[in-house]
Amino acid sequence: MNRTPMPQAVTTPPKGTRPEGARSEDDASRQVREMFTQIAPRYDLLNHLLSMQLDRLWRARVARRLRPILDRPDALVLDLCCGTGDLAFSLARSARARIIGADFSHAMLVRARAKSKTLSHRAHAMADGAMPNGSMPSSDDAMQFFEADALCLPFADASFDLITTAFGFRNLANYDAGLREIYRLLKPGGTLAILEFTEPPAGLLGDLYRWYFRNVLPRVGRLLSGDRAAYSYLPASVSRFYRPGELASLMTTVGYRSVDYRVWTVGTVALHTAVKPV
Repeated sequence: MNRTPMPQAVTTPPKGTRPEGARSEDDASRQVREMFTQIAPRYDLLNHLLSMQLDRLWRARVARRLRPILDRPDALVLDLCCGTGDLAFSLARSARARIIGADFSHAMLVRARAKSKTLSHRAHAMADGAMPNGSMPSSDDAMQFFEADALCLPFADASFDLITTAFGFRNLANYDAGLREIYRLLKPGGTLAILEFTEPPAGLLGDLYRWYFRNVLPRVGRLLSGDRAAYSYLPASVSRFYRPGELASLMTTVGYRSVDYRVWTVGTVALHTAVKPV
């Protein structure tokens, strides 16, 4: 059977992230988990600071593009590799769908759950006025977060109408396995959305961004987080990751249809979307 040849860069693709010194997928996964445990206390601050607040804009744009699904009260949405929950909370603003999050870093989920309770209390206060006698509203409607590995998730087949991930897919130890696990969880006709960093094209702006990303960002990140490895890992992992067309090719190979991507902010981030066939 004849097959359309893959782009040249995909013939020897990265199987998954490989932090310095990692010798196997399990080792890579362990190192990534430990890294996020270390930087969790200042993760949100550094995200907003080092991206110059653009991360908020990117997440809001993702939510707008996915609004037709988020407006459905019967839809179930999983934000995968959710970290401290920022994308999940962006999706939830004015959404009627039910949204849950999953991540394998306990330290990140502690902060996601705390933020969820705070947002829930704030929403109740805005809707009902000040609570009498200092009482607090129930947190039963706070967003649910699950501690789980993205390559082996504890959910049934065909559970979700939408699965999203922002800046987390690149950290998986096996990209093909991650896409197949997401495929398993999506309902027929369900949508996948991956927001991820990418290398910008050559040129003045791209070169300026690369200089910032590889020289300034790691130094500021180390200074504020106290972790030398994490913010050196970030530019290295982006450089090693798929270019947008390559990731789109892999998604098609796995079986997704209607694969599309949009590149934003001088080619530094890309949003990939795809659908599981009916």
